[in-house]
Amino acid sequence: MNNDPIADLLTRIRNAAKVSLPMVEVPGSKLKLAIVKLLQQEGYVRSFEVAQLDNRTSIRILLKYDSEGRSTIRSIQRVSRPGLRKYFKVDNLPKILSGAGIAIVSTSKGLLTDREARKQRLGGEILCAVY
Repeated sequence: MNNDPIADLLTRIRNAAKVSLPMVEVPGSKLKLAIVKLLQQEGYVRSFEVAQLDNRTSIRILLKYDSEGRSTIRSIQRVSRPGLRKYFKVDNLPKILSGAGIAIVSTSKGLLTDREARKQRLGGEILCAVY
């Protein structure tokens, strides 16, 4: 039984990137799909597709690598977790790697990157940090 599906998603992506797998498949949910969409928009994953198998949804994520074969995701870490939620006001949102990375923030307007949350003047729960 998995108590933290977001941590499971991030761990599967991290492990697949470390061993240079071209694709990783994870059980699907709306929240995971929103996280993967943000990762694609920011250029950390190449693409993804949603597959339906026997009333179960899964997400196939195609990982992205540079010309030297290194993953574009150097680090992907869970920030807020079920046992310790971390909420930030808009003025206190952290800049990951001085703005080179992103933080995925759960706001009242849905999931946004930290940059987009600052533009819209929204705070929220920081789910993960990616660079």
